Amino acid sequence: MGEDGKTPGKPKGVLGDLVKVESMLQLAIMLPAACLIGWGAGYLLDRHFHTGWMIFVGIVLGAVAGFVQMFTTASRYLKRDGQ
Repeated sequence: MGEDGKTPGKPKGVLGDLVKVESMLQLAIMLPAACLIGWGAGYLLDRHFHTGWMIFVGIVLGAVAGFVQMFTTASRYLKRDGQ
């Protein structure tokens, strides 16, 4: 441990603030990006198999994956911030 009693290795000051901003931006972009990827995959599958419903399944699966990743990242961030 450092002399001030804080955990060593944690960014402090401006660098620590930038790391927090990056984490929040990652959370904000994660869900729309996952939905967009799911939409794209569903669209390609619809074109390949000549159907019209896989695009909706892709969007739903993308949203679920985005929420899971968002909660995982948020819980990791909260654990790290709480120590």
